[in-house]
Amino acid sequence: MEEPRDSHAQDVTKTAGEENCTDAKQEFYIKAQKYWSEVPPTVNGMLGGLGYINAVDIQASTSFLRELKIKDMHKKYALDCGAGIGRVTKNLLMPLFEKVDLVEQDPAFAEKARDYCVTDMGSTLGYPKRLGEIYNVGLQEFIPTPQKYNVVWSQWVLGHLTDEDLLKFFKRVKVGLADGGLFVMKENVSSSNSTVLDDTDSSVTRPLTEYEKFLGEAGYRIIKITKQKNFPKGLFPVCMIACRPMAPKINQG
Repeated sequence: MEEPRDSHAQDVTKTAGEENCTDAKQEFYIKAQKYWSEVPPTVNGMLGGLGYINAVDIQASTSFLRELKIKDMHKKYALDCGAGIGRVTKNLLMPLFEKVDLVEQDPAFAEKARDYCVTDMGSTLGYPKRLGEIYNVGLQEFIPTPQKYNVVWSQWVLGHLTDEDLLKFFKRVKVGLADGGLFVMKENVSSSNSTVLDDTDSSVTRPLTEYEKFLGEAGYRIIKITKQKNFPKGLFPVCMIACRPMAPKINQG
Protein backbone atom coordinates (compact mmCIF):
# COMPACT_ATOMS: atom_id res chain seq x y z
CA MET A 1 0.00 0.00 0.00
CA GLU A 2 2.06 2.90 -1.26
CA GLU A 3 1.34 6.45 -2.32
CA PRO A 4 3.50 9.57 -2.23
CA ARG A 5 0.75 12.00 -1.29
CA ASP A 6 0.92 15.63 -2.39
CA SER A 7 0.49 18.62 -0.12
CA HIS A 8 -3.11 19.50 -0.96
CA ALA A 9 -4.38 17.58 2.07
CA GLN A 10 -6.16 19.42 4.87
CA ASP A 11 -4.08 20.39 7.89
CA VAL A 12 -5.61 19.14 11.12
CA THR A 13 -4.65 19.44 14.77
CA LYS A 14 -5.30 15.87 15.84
CA THR A 15 -4.94 12.48 14.23
CA ALA A 16 -7.53 9.83 13.71
CA GLY A 17 -5.83 7.81 16.42
CA GLU A 18 -7.02 10.29 19.02
CA GLU A 19 -10.68 9.77 18.19
CA ASN A 20 -12.60 8.29 21.10
CA CYS A 21 -15.31 6.82 18.90
CA THR A 22 -14.88 3.24 17.68
CA ASP A 23 -17.16 3.98 14.73
CA ALA A 24 -14.84 6.78 13.58
CA LYS A 25 -11.86 4.43 13.80
CA GLN A 26 -13.61 1.77 11.74
CA GLU A 27 -14.66 4.36 9.18
CA PHE A 28 -11.03 5.50 8.93
CA TYR A 29 -9.96 1.96 7.99
CA ILE A 30 -12.93 1.08 5.79
CA LYS A 31 -12.51 4.22 3.72
CA ALA A 32 -8.83 3.41 3.11
CA GLN A 33 -9.69 -0.15 2.10
CA LYS A 34 -12.25 1.13 -0.40
CA TYR A 35 -9.78 3.63 -1.84
CA TRP A 36 -7.11 1.00 -2.46
CA SER A 37 -9.60 -1.54 -3.82
CA GLU A 38 -10.13 0.85 -6.74
CA VAL A 39 -6.42 1.34 -7.47
CA PRO A 40 -4.96 -0.76 -10.34
CA PRO A 41 -2.40 -3.40 -9.25
CA THR A 42 0.52 -1.80 -11.06
CA VAL A 43 3.67 0.04 -10.04
CA ASN A 44 2.07 3.26 -11.23
CA GLY A 45 -0.98 2.51 -9.11
CA MET A 46 1.12 1.78 -6.04
CA LEU A 47 2.89 5.10 -6.48
CA GLY A 48 -0.20 7.22 -6.91
CA GLY A 49 0.40 7.85 -10.60
CA LEU A 50 4.08 8.63 -10.07
CA GLY A 51 5.50 5.37 -11.35
CA TYR A 52 8.48 7.21 -12.81
CA ILE A 53 9.91 7.74 -9.30
CA ASN A 54 10.27 3.99 -8.75
CA ALA A 55 13.91 3.80 -9.80
CA VAL A 56 15.12 6.77 -7.74
CA ASP A 57 13.14 5.51 -4.74
CA ILE A 58 14.63 2.02 -4.88
CA GLN A 59 18.14 3.40 -5.46
CA ALA A 60 17.93 5.58 -2.35
CA SER A 61 16.50 2.75 -0.25
CA THR A 62 19.23 0.38 -1.41
CA SER A 63 21.92 2.90 -0.50
CA PHE A 64 20.31 3.40 2.90
CA LEU A 65 20.36 -0.33 3.66
CA ARG A 66 23.96 -0.64 2.50
CA GLU A 67 25.00 2.21 4.75
CA LEU A 68 23.60 0.25 7.69
CA LYS A 69 26.25 -2.42 6.90
CA ILE A 70 24.04 -5.40 7.61
CA LYS A 71 26.20 -8.51 7.94
CA ASP A 72 25.57 -11.48 5.64
CA MET A 73 24.54 -13.59 8.62
CA HIS A 74 21.75 -11.09 9.22
CA LYS A 75 20.34 -11.27 5.68
CA LYS A 76 18.17 -14.36 6.05
CA TYR A 77 14.65 -12.99 6.53
CA ALA A 78 13.02 -9.68 5.66
CA LEU A 79 9.42 -8.52 5.98
CA ASP A 80 7.75 -5.98 3.67
CA CYS A 81 4.87 -4.22 5.45
CA GLY A 82 2.08 -2.67 3.40
CA ALA A 83 3.66 -4.38 0.41
CA GLY A 84 1.07 -3.67 -2.27
CA ILE A 85 1.99 -5.76 -5.32
CA GLY A 86 5.50 -6.27 -3.97
CA ARG A 87 7.32 -3.35 -5.59
CA VAL A 88 9.74 -3.00 -2.66
CA THR A 89 9.95 -6.75 -2.14
CA LYS A 90 11.01 -7.42 -5.73
CA ASN A 91 13.32 -4.48 -6.35
CA LEU A 92 14.86 -3.86 -2.92
CA LEU A 93 14.53 -6.79 -0.54
CA MET A 94 14.68 -9.96 -2.67
CA PRO A 95 18.11 -9.09 -4.11
CA LEU A 96 19.46 -8.66 -0.57
CA PHE A 97 17.73 -11.29 1.57
CA GLU A 98 17.34 -15.06 1.35
CA LYS A 99 13.60 -14.97 2.04
CA VAL A 100 11.09 -12.12 2.05
CA ASP A 101 7.59 -12.24 3.53
CA LEU A 102 4.90 -9.69 2.66
CA VAL A 103 1.98 -8.15 4.54
CA GLU A 104 -0.79 -6.65 2.40
CA GLN A 105 -4.45 -6.30 3.28
CA ASP A 106 -5.83 -5.81 -0.25
CA PRO A 107 -6.54 -9.29 -1.69
CA ALA A 108 -6.03 -8.22 -5.32
CA PHE A 109 -2.62 -6.72 -4.53
CA ALA A 110 -1.59 -9.78 -2.52
CA GLU A 111 -2.54 -12.09 -5.38
CA LYS A 112 -0.74 -9.92 -7.93
CA ALA A 113 2.40 -9.98 -5.77
CA ARG A 114 2.71 -13.75 -6.23
CA ASP A 115 3.35 -13.22 -9.94
CA TYR A 116 4.93 -9.77 -9.99
CA CYS A 117 7.68 -10.60 -7.50
CA VAL A 118 9.02 -13.52 -9.55
CA THR A 119 8.48 -12.20 -13.10
CA ASP A 120 11.72 -11.37 -14.93
CA MET A 121 13.79 -12.34 -11.90
CA GLY A 122 16.85 -14.39 -12.86
CA SER A 123 16.15 -18.03 -12.07
CA THR A 124 19.89 -18.73 -12.02
CA LEU A 125 20.17 -16.41 -9.03
CA GLY A 126 17.39 -18.24 -7.21
CA TYR A 127 15.38 -15.05 -6.74
CA PRO A 128 11.95 -16.66 -7.33
CA LYS A 129 12.58 -18.96 -4.38
CA ARG A 130 13.18 -15.94 -2.17
CA LEU A 131 9.50 -15.03 -2.12
CA GLY A 132 8.15 -16.22 1.22
CA GLU A 133 4.75 -15.98 2.88
CA ILE A 134 2.15 -13.42 1.85
CA TYR A 135 -0.07 -12.36 4.75
CA ASN A 136 -3.35 -10.90 3.51
CA VAL A 137 -4.15 -8.77 6.56
CA GLY A 138 -3.96 -5.15 7.70
CA LEU A 139 -1.03 -3.99 9.81
CA GLN A 140 -3.43 -3.13 12.63
CA GLU A 141 -4.10 -6.87 12.95
CA PHE A 142 -0.83 -8.45 11.80
CA ILE A 143 1.19 -10.40 14.37
CA PRO A 144 4.68 -11.39 13.17
CA THR A 145 6.39 -14.64 14.06
CA PRO A 146 8.57 -13.94 17.13
CA GLN A 147 12.30 -13.36 16.53
CA LYS A 148 12.11 -14.20 12.81
CA TYR A 149 13.11 -11.14 10.82
CA ASN A 150 16.52 -9.55 10.36
CA VAL A 151 14.92 -6.50 8.74
CA VAL A 152 11.33 -5.31 8.79
CA TRP A 153 10.70 -2.69 6.10
CA SER A 154 7.62 -0.47 6.16
CA GLN A 155 7.00 2.11 3.42
CA TRP A 156 4.15 4.54 2.74
CA VAL A 157 1.65 2.68 4.88
CA LEU A 158 1.94 3.87 8.49
CA GLY A 159 -0.23 6.89 7.74
CA HIS A 160 -3.12 4.46 7.42
CA LEU A 161 -2.82 3.49 11.09
CA THR A 162 -4.36 5.38 13.98
CA ASP A 163 -1.94 6.56 16.66
CA GLU A 164 -3.05 3.77 18.98
CA ASP A 165 -2.58 1.06 16.36
CA LEU A 166 0.71 2.57 15.20
CA LEU A 167 2.20 2.22 18.67
CA LYS A 168 0.87 -1.34 18.98
CA PHE A 169 2.30 -2.20 15.56
CA PHE A 170 5.74 -0.87 16.51
CA LYS A 171 5.68 -3.04 19.63
CA ARG A 172 4.65 -6.18 17.73
CA VAL A 173 7.37 -5.60 15.14
CA LYS A 174 9.92 -5.48 17.94
CA VAL A 175 8.85 -8.96 19.01
CA GLY A 176 9.23 -10.17 15.43
CA LEU A 177 12.84 -9.02 15.09
CA ALA A 178 15.65 -11.54 15.35
CA ASP A 179 18.68 -10.76 17.51
CA GLY A 180 20.41 -7.75 15.98
CA GLY A 181 17.39 -7.08 13.77
CA LEU A 182 16.42 -3.69 12.36
CA PHE A 183 13.11 -1.96 11.80
CA VAL A 184 13.22 0.47 8.88
CA MET A 185 10.39 2.80 7.96
CA LYS A 186 10.14 5.11 4.96
CA GLU A 187 7.34 7.63 5.21
CA ASN A 188 6.09 11.02 4.16
CA VAL A 189 6.51 13.56 6.94
CA SER A 190 4.82 16.92 7.30
CA SER A 191 7.05 19.97 7.16
CA SER A 192 5.26 21.56 10.12
CA ASN A 193 4.53 20.35 13.63
CA SER A 194 0.99 19.48 12.61
CA THR A 195 -0.48 16.24 11.33
CA VAL A 196 -2.01 16.44 7.85
CA LEU A 197 -5.14 14.51 6.94
CA ASP A 198 -5.75 13.23 3.42
CA ASP A 199 -9.45 12.48 3.33
CA THR A 200 -9.22 11.01 -0.16
CA ASP A 201 -7.33 7.86 0.83
CA SER A 202 -8.05 8.15 4.57
CA SER A 203 -4.50 8.61 5.79
CA VAL A 204 -2.48 11.00 7.90
CA THR A 205 0.98 12.47 7.39
CA ARG A 206 2.72 12.95 10.71
CA PRO A 207 5.65 15.19 11.63
CA LEU A 208 8.98 13.41 12.02
CA THR A 209 8.87 14.25 15.73
CA GLU A 210 5.68 12.20 16.10
CA TYR A 211 7.31 9.10 14.64
CA GLU A 212 10.35 9.63 16.85
CA LYS A 213 8.05 9.88 19.86
CA PHE A 214 6.13 6.70 19.07
CA LEU A 215 9.30 4.75 18.30
CA GLY A 216 10.73 5.80 21.65
CA GLU A 217 7.54 4.81 23.46
CA ALA A 218 7.65 1.43 21.73
CA GLY A 219 11.20 0.82 22.97
CA TYR A 220 13.35 1.59 19.93
CA ARG A 221 16.63 3.43 19.54
CA ILE A 222 16.93 5.34 16.27
CA ILE A 223 20.31 4.75 14.64
CA LYS A 224 19.96 6.56 11.32
CA ILE A 225 17.63 9.06 9.62
CA THR A 226 18.05 10.05 5.97
CA LYS A 227 15.89 12.31 3.82
CA GLN A 228 14.98 11.07 0.35
CA LYS A 229 16.47 13.17 -2.43
CA ASN A 230 15.54 13.80 -6.07
CA PHE A 231 11.78 13.41 -5.74
CA PRO A 232 9.53 15.81 -7.69
CA LYS A 233 8.69 19.15 -6.13
CA GLY A 234 5.31 19.51 -4.45
CA LEU A 235 5.47 16.22 -2.55
CA PHE A 236 5.80 15.81 1.18
CA PRO A 237 9.36 15.27 2.45
CA VAL A 238 10.17 11.56 2.74
CA CYS A 239 12.39 10.19 5.51
CA MET A 240 14.00 6.79 6.01
CA ILE A 241 14.41 5.84 9.67
CA ALA A 242 16.35 2.81 10.91
CA CYS A 243 16.08 1.68 14.52
CA ARG A 244 16.82 -1.18 16.88
CA PRO A 245 15.07 -2.34 20.03
CA MET A 246 16.55 -0.77 23.13
CA ALA A 247 18.46 -3.10 25.41
CA PRO A 248 16.38 -4.03 28.47
CA LYS A 249 17.33 -2.23 31.63
CA ILE A 250 19.09 -4.30 34.26
CA ASN A 251 18.01 -3.64 37.81
CA GLN A 252 20.93 -3.10 40.14
CA GLY A 253 20.63 -4.24 43.69
